[in-house]
Amino acid sequence: MKKHCKVVIIGGGIGGCSTLYHLTREGLTDVVLVERNELTSGTTWHSAAQVTNFGAVQTMVGLKSHSIKLYKELAADPENPINYHHASGGIRLASTQEHLDGYKHFISLAKGMGVDFELIDAAECAKRHPLIETHELLGGLWDPLDGDIDPAQLTQALARAARKAGAEIYRHCPVENVYQKPNGEWVVQTVNGDITCEKVVNAGGYRVNEIGDMIGVKYPVISMEHMYFLTEAIPEIQAFGKRVPLLRDPLDDFYSRQEKDGLLVGIYEQRCKTWGMDGIDPNFVNALCPDDLDRCLDNMERVFKRMPCLERTGIRSIVNGPITYSADGNPLVGKTPGFDNLYSIIGLRAGLGEGGGHGKILAEIIVHGESEWDTWAIDPARFTRHANTEFTARKAVEDYQNEFRFHMPHEFRPAGRLAKTTPIYPVLKEQNAEFGVVSGWERALFFKPDADFKFEHSFRFTDVEKVVADEIKAVHEAVGLMEVSGFNRIEIKGPGAAEWLDSLTCSNVPKKVGRVGLCYFLTDKGNVVAEATLAKLAEDRFWYGSAAASEYHDMDWLRSRLPSEGVELVPMTNSHTILVVSGPKSRDLLAKLSPRTNWSNESFPWLTAQPVFIGHAEALAMRVSFNGELGWELHVPNEQLYLAHQLITEAGVEFGLKPFGSLATESMRLEKGYRHWKADLITEFDPFESDLDRFVKMDKAANFPGKEALLAKAGTPARRKFVTMVIDCEHATPHPGDSVCVDGAVIGTITSAGYGHRVQKNIAMAFIDPAYANEGTEFDVEIIGEPHKAKVIAGQLFDAENARLRS
Repeated sequence: MKKHCKVVIIGGGIGGCSTLYHLTREGLTDVVLVERNELTSGTTWHSAAQVTNFGAVQTMVGLKSHSIKLYKELAADPENPINYHHASGGIRLASTQEHLDGYKHFISLAKGMGVDFELIDAAECAKRHPLIETHELLGGLWDPLDGDIDPAQLTQALARAARKAGAEIYRHCPVENVYQKPNGEWVVQTVNGDITCEKVVNAGGYRVNEIGDMIGVKYPVISMEHMYFLTEAIPEIQAFGKRVPLLRDPLDDFYSRQEKDGLLVGIYEQRCKTWGMDGIDPNFVNALCPDDLDRCLDNMERVFKRMPCLERTGIRSIVNGPITYSADGNPLVGKTPGFDNLYSIIGLRAGLGEGGGHGKILAEIIVHGESEWDTWAIDPARFTRHANTEFTARKAVEDYQNEFRFHMPHEFRPAGRLAKTTPIYPVLKEQNAEFGVVSGWERALFFKPDADFKFEHSFRFTDVEKVVADEIKAVHEAVGLMEVSGFNRIEIKGPGAAEWLDSLTCSNVPKKVGRVGLCYFLTDKGNVVAEATLAKLAEDRFWYGSAAASEYHDMDWLRSRLPSEGVELVPMTNSHTILVVSGPKSRDLLAKLSPRTNWSNESFPWLTAQPVFIGHAEALAMRVSFNGELGWELHVPNEQLYLAHQLITEAGVEFGLKPFGSLATESMRLEKGYRHWKADLITEFDPFESDLDRFVKMDKAANFPGKEALLAKAGTPARRKFVTMVIDCEHATPHPGDSVCVDGAVIGTITSAGYGHRVQKNIAMAFIDPAYANEGTEFDVEIIGEPHKAKVIAGQLFDAENARLRS
């Protein structure tokens, strides 16, 4: 057994073996996988092993498409064939108009990744799958490449290819401890000896947190019991002449696929159970949980009505085993926050179908620092401290119960709510706030006109648009007040702070005390990784502010680049909250509350910051605005947040103050062309492709990350160009992932969209083929399955000269 290697992967299921395989494909062969028993002896061996192209975001579609392509190649090996039923086809049933609208969106989203789905009606569903009844059925989403694969054969094929390339696998080699040496190297202690390595990958399946406990990391992953049964032979299948398609039913909470001449039927029962919460028997290997079909009885009745052949068919076996879920249902693939050389590929609830792509992504991150796709949807840094074991269990149960029900636009489900709240949450709730969630924080989306107002989630415009329009009108004509909970805030201080920040960003760091500037940070390949507002509060002190979701991501990016001395990072996300006071009367309102501060344009100009008092509440006021109106952000210590909010609310009566929420802000920022991190700013494109040229200072002396990459590709054609467009559609906006087309051919993808109430335009942002990025260029945007005319606009739709911001 090796004593030293580059990478040790702990766990021999689909995640571990796929990572091992893909590391060798990236040229890294000094790698070792250790497995406590046999390969596939955890969850992998009893997987239902469905392999589909369906994904809710393009990254998920991409990694699944990679899996399908890879599995086809591996299965074609004549010496080691794999039982892969490729392209049996699959149907996701639709029983509501919302299902159909969603499927139309997903068809457009997948098209941008080169994947073709088809929407079929109920009669066609029955024609393609002769075992189903069509009651309450409107149609379905057809995936022509859907299929299933033998999990053990697949995993062994990945392992075999990795070994052939030079990797090593040690079976029956339980890990007893993992610790880090002062020089950063890891020591993986096994029963067969120690291995020192540069990097560790946690691929521990349902034992993920046993490995985590050794390291001191609690991963937001738990296990759920999941049951499926295998039927005896079904005459209709024997007579069909080809494999019946896979089936997934969001109304009846089940899936099925052909298994020999019968069916494998899996249930997502509402009376589901977590598993292993109090520890896992060390001898639980190639094992199952006790059968418990009683908890599925409610589902079974509905399943039998959908597939009456099951009423006439015997059950030959039942499989009830653990599968892992993260706190939002997506896996955790990437670098573990707080470490420079610890990675994970865990929470793979659909590991067989996605595992090829997960391994590819992780290998690219380990070897190159980033993947070809933006991987935020599966990045471990998306979870912060709130995602503890109990929170994760609640969200896992909820996800399990809604396995085939995709999230509707602006839908925030009830499990795990109130994980993070500010002191004024009860006040906003009393004002009829409808809350969403951002990185665990409750944040007001809008304020209902009355307590009985119902928030209907739809891919189309609803009555909420009128409510949002009224909030925007108040901000535009008078003054509005918004709480921005969870805004990521880091104090960066020390004698080396200014020079260090300048060495990290492609933008100019504010030089004068009191100045505020927007800065961008790049990957080593020159792609956009972060956006932050920097406020220089003293010669040796800055505040760094970024999106709430970026809290762990940005802290980790900065921490990993800290010098040995001279700079200190102080997290402040949980100590302060922003109150946005915005609108033409905002200056008068603040002057009434804070008469000793000179709020005039001359004394408090745009893009500056000052410490102020709001009544007797302390705050740092920044004259910045994400909505394009005159306004200030008040960064208030949480212990005085209630006080500040109360004083502003009381004083605001005179000025027509109205609360507004994040949906109003979203509409207004689109009118201004402002970006949303991880929607419009992603690691797939550089700042020039992202239309951020004015923020990139290539002539600065500092050799910032990504500078060499940008210089190296100077003059090469852009992959995509970021544009803003207006769309001719009155019943809906596009949604992120929808395709931009010319004559039916995809030329780009929507990143953000919404209705601009001040300019009365349907607005969207997108990355598109540069040939179509010039002002005035027209093309089509797909909205709920239909093409609508769109036109590129230049600059900002609202107040392009920033007169209101500067007033």
